[in-house]
Amino acid sequence: MTGNQCIELINNKYKELGRLPKKTDFSFHEVAAIKSHFGPWPRALEAAGVKDSKPVTKKQQREEKRILQKRVRNAERKINKKQNMAEKKGKEEV
Repeated sequence: MTGNQCIELINNKYKELGRLPKKTDFSFHEVAAIKSHFGPWPRALEAAGVKDSKPVTKKQQREEKRILQKRVRNAERKINKKQNMAEKKGKEEV
């Protein structure tokens, strides 16, 4: 089953039921296919356009920014460490 077929299946079930479809509204194989394409059930409903995506809060934005800054610092440290090792190796050879 393709991603587009999964979306179509969710949309049809949504129209048929008149509410957000639950995993129990589908067969085991249909749920497995949908989740394999979209991950958790809420993401599948968002991908199909039947559910609005969860808004990002200020707290989540700050946390994501903090994590990104930490990753940048760690990457810079690795680069600096490699440069220092190369410099030391170069001095030892002289």
